Amino acid sequence: MKKIDKSIFQGFYWPFVITIVGIFLSICIGWKTTGTIFGAGKTLLICSFLAIMEISLSFDNAILNSKKLKGISPVWQERFLTWGIIIAVFGMRIIFPIAIICIIAQITPIKAIEIAIFYPQEYLEIINKAYLPLAGFGGTFLMLVSLSFFFDSKKKIHWIKSIEIPMSRLGKIKYLEIACVLIATLSFSYTLTQKKQMIFVYSSLCSILIFLAIAFLERLLLLFNNSSENISNKTKQGLATFIYLEVLDASLSFDGVVSAFALTRNLPIIVIGLSIGAIYVRSMTMTLLRKNVLNEYRYLEHGAFYAIALLSVIMFLQTIIHIPEVITGICSSILIILSLRSSIIHTS
Repeated sequence: MKKIDKSIFQGFYWPFVITIVGIFLSICIGWKTTGTIFGAGKTLLICSFLAIMEISLSFDNAILNSKKLKGISPVWQERFLTWGIIIAVFGMRIIFPIAIICIIAQITPIKAIEIAIFYPQEYLEIINKAYLPLAGFGGTFLMLVSLSFFFDSKKKIHWIKSIEIPMSRLGKIKYLEIACVLIATLSFSYTLTQKKQMIFVYSSLCSILIFLAIAFLERLLLLFNNSSENISNKTKQGLATFIYLEVLDASLSFDGVVSAFALTRNLPIIVIGLSIGAIYVRSMTMTLLRKNVLNEYRYLEHGAFYAIALLSVIMFLQTIIHIPEVITGICSSILIILSLRSSIIHTS
């Protein structure tokens, strides 16, 4: 039986520290708002559950990130961990929701913060109104990410062969994933009202354009990199990958932000809980990368891409029906666990 590599835990020093700080703050907020030990304990429990939910929903994100980070320099890998966490925590968990309020309600940022803190019900209603364009954008981007993996003609390792081998062969057709996503987007739009159709399709097209722009930038910079060892080119390639990963993270994070309101409307607690989870996900990404976990467990990334494909479909469906976030988390976890099991069986 394999011994646990204790060095794995070295990368989780700061997440542990942030967790302790988060626990302390959540207890203080609970005590301040309720004035009881029970209230403080309840707030701590909600904060802990939010962190666990964020980690479980984002494990597939960590797997995808670690694969993408292999192709860039250690400097940019570290920047992803430091700069990236600032963007993930302050950008997606704080600034992004407030920006949505500003745009939809057409109010100032100060007023938006006031609504988020003192009028959580109104805040939730505004967030829900914004879900349609964000689901169109995020669902389309995630679908493109997953199909790009399965329609890769150079992919040699296949987990579910009956699905992946034919898709890999079809990958020789250029831009097939774009065509499939366009068909899926247009087909799904017919289930919406005419007004919603325009919003959904427009946001989906914006997502496709951004995906293509990032892919073009990556290939262009990779071409320059192969012909030259110029540091500037390496920097640009790292920047392109960094942008790609941040867009991917944003697409995957919005569901967590929205689903957090199913547990509590206390914005500070939501920020603390999701931020703790986001920091653990970043550390998990770097651990997967440094320990070459994807090489040891060959089907793990396949499970992650299946989970991403499923999430993209769920994001589309949630514009017309409510799907509990727990179902999303359970289904994603099952796919990753099954891929991990298959990897262990193959290795042994």
